Amino acid sequence: MRTMDKRPKVSRRAVLGAGGVSLVAMSILPGGMVVGAKSAWAAKAEHLKPQTFATLVQMSRDIYPHDRFADKIYAGAVMAFDAAAGKSDGDKALYENGVAALNQAAVGAHGVEYNQVGWEIDRVAILRGMEKSPFFQAVRGSLVVGIYNNPEVWTLLGYEGESASKGGYLSRGFDDIDWLETV
Repeated sequence: MRTMDKRPKVSRRAVLGAGGVSLVAMSILPGGMVVGAKSAWAAKAEHLKPQTFATLVQMSRDIYPHDRFADKIYAGAVMAFDAAAGKSDGDKALYENGVAALNQAAVGAHGVEYNQVGWEIDRVAILRGMEKSPFFQAVRGSLVVGIYNNPEVWTLLGYEGESASKGGYLSRGFDDIDWLETV
C-alpha cells in the first residue's frame, strides 16, 4: 500500500506570486465600471465613485474572508451600498467619507491606499483601528445579509436553503451529520 503525503507544499515562489496577483486584483475602467481579475466579474458603480466601490469590495473580503467565494459575491453585496447611496445623500457621504478615512489610514500606515496594501493581515490591522466607527459598523452589518443571504453562497457552504417549503427538517435528515468526519 502506498502512503501519500497530504501536507500542503507551499513554496516561497507561490507566496510571492500570490502577493503579486493580489496587488493587481482589481482595475477601474472609465465610466464607473469596476472589473475584478479574480474569477472574472464586473460591476458598474452608479452612485459611488468606482474607487470607492472597489475599496468596499476589498474591505468586504477582508471583513468576511472566504477563500472559496469569488469577488463577484462580495461585489454583489456592495451593490446594495451603491443603491443606498443613490437613495440617500447621508448614505453616500457615509461610504465616500468612510473609504476616504480608510485610505488615509492605509497611507499613514503603509504609504499606499487600502486596495494597494499587499497583505491581508496589514489591511485587517487598518480595519481594526476603525472598527468602532459608524462607517465600519454599517458596512459590517449590511454585509451579513448581503453575503450570506445569497443562494450561490449557500451552495458553497453546503446549506440546502430553507426547509419549510420542503416539509421541514424533521423528515429530511435534520440529524444527518455525515459531513462531520470522525477522527
